[in-house]
Amino acid sequence: MEKQTKEKKQPLKSFKTFLYAVKTVHKFAPGYIASRAITQFSYWFFTGFIQEILFLRIILKFIETGGNFKEFAGTVIMFCLASIISSALNCFFDYHIGKLDKIFYKNLNDTIFKKAITIDMACFDNTEFYNKYQRATEIFSGDHYAEFSFYLSSVFAGGLTGVFLLIYVVSVDPKILLLLLLSLPLLALEAAKGKVEVQKDKEMTFHKRSKAYVKRIIYLKDYAKDIRTSNIFEILNKRNNEACEGNIDAIKKHGKKIAALEVTEGLFGEALPIVCAYAYATYRYAFKRNLALGDFSVIMTAMSNLRDVVNDVGTAIGIVKKEVGFFENLKDFLEYEEKIVSGTEIAGELETVEFKNVSFTYPEAKEPTIKNLNLTFKKGETTAVVGQNGAGKSTFVKLLLRFYDVTEGEILYNGINIKEYDIDSLRNRLATVFQDYKVFALSVSENILCRQVENEEDKQTVSLALKNSGADSFVKNLPAKENTVISREFDEKGTGLSGGEQQKLCVARMFAKDFDLAILDEPSSALDPIAEYNMYESLIEATKGKTVIYISHRLSSAVLSDKIYVFGDGTVLESGTHKELMDKNGIYAEMFTLQASSYKDSEGGVSA
Repeated sequence: MEKQTKEKKQPLKSFKTFLYAVKTVHKFAPGYIASRAITQFSYWFFTGFIQEILFLRIILKFIETGGNFKEFAGTVIMFCLASIISSALNCFFDYHIGKLDKIFYKNLNDTIFKKAITIDMACFDNTEFYNKYQRATEIFSGDHYAEFSFYLSSVFAGGLTGVFLLIYVVSVDPKILLLLLLSLPLLALEAAKGKVEVQKDKEMTFHKRSKAYVKRIIYLKDYAKDIRTSNIFEILNKRNNEACEGNIDAIKKHGKKIAALEVTEGLFGEALPIVCAYAYATYRYAFKRNLALGDFSVIMTAMSNLRDVVNDVGTAIGIVKKEVGFFENLKDFLEYEEKIVSGTEIAGELETVEFKNVSFTYPEAKEPTIKNLNLTFKKGETTAVVGQNGAGKSTFVKLLLRFYDVTEGEILYNGINIKEYDIDSLRNRLATVFQDYKVFALSVSENILCRQVENEEDKQTVSLALKNSGADSFVKNLPAKENTVISREFDEKGTGLSGGEQQKLCVARMFAKDFDLAILDEPSSALDPIAEYNMYESLIEATKGKTVIYISHRLSSAVLSDKIYVFGDGTVLESGTHKELMDKNGIYAEMFTLQASSYKDSEGGVSA
C-alpha cells in the first residue's frame, strides 16, 4: 500500500520539480527559455514545414499543372524572404542566448556560494551533503540548465511544427493519422529512459567527486612535496581507479536497460510508422491510382519529417526528464533549512562568557567530545586553555562561535544564552585564529582586512595589525610590501610564505578587527619554542585590556596568562594560575616540567 502511494505521488513530484526548473531558469536568466524556443521554432518550422513541404508542394504543382513565370518568381522570392527572416532570428537570439548564459551562470553561482557559506558546519561532516552539493553545482558546471532549456524548447518547437505537419498530412488522407499512433509509445519509452539515466548519474556522483579530489590534489602545489617524497601517489591513484571502476559498474548496471529501451524506441519511432505509412501511400498511388504524384512525393516527405519530429520530441522529453533530476538536487540543496538558527538579540560589549554543564557529541559520533564542561572567561582576562591533542580544546571554540550547538547545557554571553543572539553580531564581537589557518591568493592587505583597501585609514589598520602580529618584519621585505600577492598562481610577481609567516599573517587578520574577545587556537604551531614565547609576549602587550583565550598543547601562553584551564577527555581537569597549578603538582605541573627545556629566553629561561 505504501509503495502504491509513493508511486502515485511520484508523477506529481516530478511535475513540481519540472515547474521549479522552469522558474529557476527564468529567475536567474529571464527570457532564456523563450529565446531558445523562438530560435528552435524558427529553425524547425522553416526547415521542416515551409522549405520541405509547402515550397516542395508548390514547385511540384507548377510542374504538374503548369504556371506562369511571374507566379513562380513570386513564390521563390517569398521563400527567400522567409529564409532571411529565419536566419536573422537565429542570429539575433543566438547572440542574446550567449549573454543570458553568462547571466544565468553568475546569478546561480552567487546563490549557491551564498548558501554554501551559511549552511551548518555539521553538513561538512556528511558525505551525502557533499554529494548534493556536487550535484547542485553540476547544474552549471555540466551545462545541465542549458540542456534542459534547449530540449524543453525542442519539445515546444517540435510539437508546434508537428501540428502543422499533421494538419497537412490529414488534409491529404485522414487515415494516415491512425498509422502515426504507432509512434506514441515512443514518448513513454523516452521518459522511462530518462529516469534510468538520472539514477545512473546519482550513483556516479560520489565517484565523480572522488576523481575530482584526486585530480585537484595532484595539481596543487601544497601537496607536491609530499607526493614526490612518499608512496602516497599509489594510494591516490588507486582511489582514482576505484572511482573509474565504480562509474563503469554504474554504466554496466543501467546500460542494458538503456540499450533495451533504445532498441524498442527504434521499433516504434522508425520502423513501424514509416514502413506502414510508405506502404499505404504507395498502395494508393500505384494500385488505387487515387493519389497524385505531387501529393505522393510531398506526403512521403511530410511523413519522414513527422517521424523525425516525433523521434526528436520523444528524445527531448526523455532528456528534459533527466535534466529535471539535476534541478531536484539543486532544490534540495538551496532549500536546506539550517539547524543553527540565528536569534534576534544584538550582542553588546563583552563582560563574561560562561559554559554551564556543556556536553557535545559530533553528528554520527558515538562518544561525546565535550563532557559536562564548566568554565568562565571574564572581561580583560587572559586565559590559557591547554591539554593534549584531542582533549576537546578546539571543539569548545566551535561551540562558542555557534558552528555547532551544544548537546546539553548552555553557553552564556553576558548571562544570556548565545542562541538568543543574532549570529553575526555575536561573531563580530569575537576574533579568531584557527589552528588550520588559511591564507588566500590575494594581497597581504586583502588577507588582513578580508576586503579591499579603500582609504588611508585602511592602510593604517593594516600597518598596525602587521606590527602587533610581528608580521611586519617580513612583509617590509616583500616585492610590493602590503600589496604583494601571496601566491604566484595568478601573479608572477607574487610570493610564497613559510608556515610561520602565514601564521603571523593570520594573527594580523585578528588585529585588524575591532574585537572584544580574541581566541587564538594553536597560534604558534609553526614556530619554534623561543619564537613562540616571544610572540606571546608581543600578543599580550598588544591585547592589553582585551579578553584573550589562548588554546595550545604547548605551554608558552600559560606562563603569561591570568588563568589556566587544563583540558582532558573533553572536560576541565584542573584550573588556576601558573603558580597555583605548579604548587598543586598535578597534570599541568607534569606537562610543564616535560616541556620546560623548550622555554628558554635569551637570559636563561623561564622558571616554574
